[in-house]
Amino acid sequence: METLLSSIIPVLNSVRSSLMSRKNVVATGIGYKISAGKKTGELSIVCSVERKEASAKLLSSEMVPKAVDGITTDVVATGRIRAFVPPTGRFRPAPGGVSLGHFEITAGTLGCLVRKNGELFILSNNHVLANCNDAAIGNAILQPGPYDGGLNPADKIAELAEFVPITFSGSSSACPIANSIADVCNFLASVTGSDTRLQAISVQAAENLIDAALARPLNPADVQNEILGIGAIAGTAEGTLGLAVKKSGRTTGLTTGVIEQISVTSNVSYGSNRVAQFHDQLMAGAMSQGGDSGSAVLDNANNLVGLLFAGSDQTTIINRIQNVFSILGVSL
Repeated sequence: METLLSSIIPVLNSVRSSLMSRKNVVATGIGYKISAGKKTGELSIVCSVERKEASAKLLSSEMVPKAVDGITTDVVATGRIRAFVPPTGRFRPAPGGVSLGHFEITAGTLGCLVRKNGELFILSNNHVLANCNDAAIGNAILQPGPYDGGLNPADKIAELAEFVPITFSGSSSACPIANSIADVCNFLASVTGSDTRLQAISVQAAENLIDAALARPLNPADVQNEILGIGAIAGTAEGTLGLAVKKSGRTTGLTTGVIEQISVTSNVSYGSNRVAQFHDQLMAGAMSQGGDSGSAVLDNANNLVGLLFAGSDQTTIINRIQNVFSILGVSL
């Protein structure tokens, strides 16, 4: 092999500049040729490209030759090669896995991109995009999040479009119109001598299934339909017991774990004595920390299985993606 390598290196050096000038080529080197998805024992000159294109779409001068001076070539799609930037930095376009947040929170994670009625949206948690129910539609969403230096309006990447309210245990949120009606009724009751009083309580969901929200990008070109360190999402899948999963998040980056429990009911603390109980959740081991909220959770085939939203030092709690997509009415 050493003799063969020593004969290939000068050939590569002589054609490197020419190969690097070809369309989509981002790297050249020596490696084993891949055939039918499997590594062979044949050494070749490997050209890494951003994406593979059909020969019919390329000029002859843009194509990588099948061989150079008798040395076989191989073309491998790697995507664009970038210097690694911490997920807390500013990204344009911004992929899933990077810092993001409502302008009044600290920071969470951009989950992924979804579509609703043909329109593109950012998917993350309610507490990341909608400040735990306290935000208003149209509020600024920053990338990076405020804690990571994001400023409004300089780093505004999107606006809050929709969120699913979180029902907190023992709490009620009153509608202003209902409050007004109740006040009038209570006044009439008092002047007529009745002891009956009304309290306005908004109608809440029977149980919390998801902590999720959508943001509308100001410019679709400012977001990227892939996950940092993972790549494109292949589809969706069910989060099953024992399934190996991974996520890319703002705080801990790319981590892996296993679904250890399904059909989980969990009490989740949101601070300030606010606790919400969630049902039909997935539980994985320790694969996240604060700031990873909103991360997309995928299996090893890059299928989306959930939306990370809570956890402890030993556990990670994940919304089932089927519930997220059904309730929000979105798709990939």
